[in-house]
Amino acid sequence: MKFDDILHHVGEFGPYQRRLYFLVCLPAITIAFHGMMPIFILDIPDYRCAIPGLKNDSYGSGGIWHQELLNDSIPYKDGKLSQCLVYDNTTGHHDANSSVKQCDQWVYDESVYENTAVTQLNLVCGKEIDRSHLNMINMAGNLVGSLGFGLLSDILGRKKVMMINIIIHITAGIGTAFITDFTGLAILRFMDGTSNSGLFLMVFGIGMELVGPSKRTFCGIVIDFFWILGLFGLGGLAYWLRDWRHLTLACSIPAVVFLSYGWLVPESPRWLLSRGRNDEAEAIIKKVAESNKRVVPSNMFGDDTLDEGPKSKLSEMFTTPRLVITSVILFYNWFVVNLVYYGLSLNIGNLSGDIYLNYTLSNIAECVAYIGCILLLDKVGRKFLLTTCFIVGGLGCVSILFPVIYGSSSQAWITIMITMIGRLGCSGSYAIMFVYSAEIFPTVVRSSGMGVCAVFSRIGGVVAPYIADLGLLTGGDLKTALPLLVFGVTSLLAGILTLVLPETLNKQLPETIDDAKILTKGGISCGRKKHYEMNDKHQHKNSGLDNYGYLEK
Repeated sequence: MKFDDILHHVGEFGPYQRRLYFLVCLPAITIAFHGMMPIFILDIPDYRCAIPGLKNDSYGSGGIWHQELLNDSIPYKDGKLSQCLVYDNTTGHHDANSSVKQCDQWVYDESVYENTAVTQLNLVCGKEIDRSHLNMINMAGNLVGSLGFGLLSDILGRKKVMMINIIIHITAGIGTAFITDFTGLAILRFMDGTSNSGLFLMVFGIGMELVGPSKRTFCGIVIDFFWILGLFGLGGLAYWLRDWRHLTLACSIPAVVFLSYGWLVPESPRWLLSRGRNDEAEAIIKKVAESNKRVVPSNMFGDDTLDEGPKSKLSEMFTTPRLVITSVILFYNWFVVNLVYYGLSLNIGNLSGDIYLNYTLSNIAECVAYIGCILLLDKVGRKFLLTTCFIVGGLGCVSILFPVIYGSSSQAWITIMITMIGRLGCSGSYAIMFVYSAEIFPTVVRSSGMGVCAVFSRIGGVVAPYIADLGLLTGGDLKTALPLLVFGVTSLLAGILTLVLPETLNKQLPETIDDAKILTKGGISCGRKKHYEMNDKHQHKNSGLDNYGYLEK
């Protein structure tokens, strides 16, 4: 008996499965904490050079005497005290020809933060790129964690690797709060990135493997709302805890409760069966059956239980021009969706206005996007909705040029609203890509196809910090618009390319390479939704939702 047939027999989403699924969704909250924490702990507040020789200098003016010292010590640039230069001679009259030198001490505006990692490590005046490096290292950790822990779980088991990731998740998070140097911080950010992706991969996989086929789409979307809950929670914590070390601790200590998963969460029954540990797998299935008041079928495990049919090489998706174009577009779209999602998130700190308000508005936009996708995905189709999201998000980002060129500082709210439109479109694209990609790749290469999509997605995440900080690194009048222009153009191109892809709504999932060829030509219509749903019971186990863990945020 096939494993999904067993689940259909004992119950697809009963009390035991719901409790387990709730437990495995909870780590998405702290993963969101850690994933978006750099928005606050690596933010760069306003700053200037410290007055040479003056102890306890502060950013604000301390009276007439303090202002005179500032005028004698630090030159003005564009109407503001220089952030990076001081006068060589701090006495006497100074003019435009006075010699200056690079300062080596700074004071920071503490009206928004008590401190950040940037202010304590002084990542300013030519060292701003180090902030981008830290974010890139974290994203690189996500890539390594997705690939490395995915392979390791096949050897050691899902549960053991899950516990390893929980320990790393806690250790890296708490350790970050006590680090005092750049190298140590970079190492811990990398470890944190590996555990974020590895932990999500494991808990999601364990939870989904005990969910019946008809409930997997629902469960695949619900976990996104735990992620959003984490985003809102981070905003609240960051607002009340303005010291970056305290914020890091507050975001990491709650994860200690996940150590209890060593007793509360079972091993994956699929993995147990693959290792011949049928008795342990049967005990888990019996718990599911008992909670659903069902009877366990006799002789339920056989040679075909884990048999998912024939497999093919991913290279076969490149055997015809249409398949090549389809695959390349999917890979590019995954690169763009992660690039823009994380890029816009990290760019929040570079926007004018209150960072906490901007961050909350961004989260609201993401929540609205997810709800909209749930309501519209099965009504207007994947292709139309994905194209719309990419283009709306792209146009929102590109239109930033108008307020930057023609607007004034009093109209900064327009820039913020335009950014939120970009976030709305990007978040919608992210949600749709999971379903759409899985429905395009045929069953025989779906796992490997989604795995390659994950790699391109993570590469987009690695590039994102540098694009988000592009304006900060280059300076100039377009420093606010430059990152959004890059995000907008790449999104618009993704939207245009999506028009080439086939629609998959109300169509059978392609099983073979030949089916994929027909689908890309507009075939496999299967027309009626009823027929699609009937086939879905048997084919949804291969719909790619089992592979969502490779594409988690």
